[in-house]
Amino acid sequence: MRPTPSIGLTRIEHMYRLLNMRSAVVAADQDSPIDDRTTKARIRDAAIACFAEHGMAATTVRKVAAAANVSPGLVMHHFESMDGLRVACDKHVTATIRELKSGAMAAGAGFDPLGALRSHQSGPPLAKYLARTLVDGSPHVIELVDEIVADAVEYTETGVETGLLAPSRYPRERAAILTMWSLGALVLHEHLVRLIGVDITKPIDNPRAASSYVAPILEILSGFITETTSQLMSQAFAEGMAKKEGDS
Repeated sequence: MRPTPSIGLTRIEHMYRLLNMRSAVVAADQDSPIDDRTTKARIRDAAIACFAEHGMAATTVRKVAAAANVSPGLVMHHFESMDGLRVACDKHVTATIRELKSGAMAAGAGFDPLGALRSHQSGPPLAKYLARTLVDGSPHVIELVDEIVADAVEYTETGVETGLLAPSRYPRERAAILTMWSLGALVLHEHLVRLIGVDITKPIDNPRAASSYVAPILEILSGFITETTSQLMSQAFAEGMAKKEGDS
């Protein structure tokens, strides 16, 4: 059994709540007796669940229609094609990240984009959908990733303005790299389960169980290398770039 990282549970609970910040704008519980979503939204959420479970190629109009309890014709009426349905699902995922993380930054939350996805505990499996779509591929994956990064630039800047994050000389590059790290972890989530026992595609109700994921994040983001090492590496990088420019 893997030992729990030596960090105070109070801090773990605090950081976990920040990374899993709930929002008033969450998808309706698909098992709830009261479902006030529109038919189009129900079809979209059913499609997200189907894509997440079966993959992109194996998900058909009939599977989505059955999951949403509508006719295949109604699916086509609202989205025209499976490609149109995929675009709608992608847009919903990016809108979810944008809305929840922008609000979280303004309120002083962490800046892991996956926290927004995991907060939809009663809605469609957005994190698992994103893991699937990044692996299975689609003509729209580039647009999806670019939009997530562009949004990350904006909400990390909000974090700088609110004093949550330190300013960066490379704001876009920093946001892009952090986003790639998060998305990479999402794609490789099964290995995270194997290595540290935490599935980041599923809601985690017990903060203690999340400590194997949260504690290392805290350590990395609070300073993986010393200030002296950082200065030496920055100086070496600057000198190397200057030499390269001089030789060109």
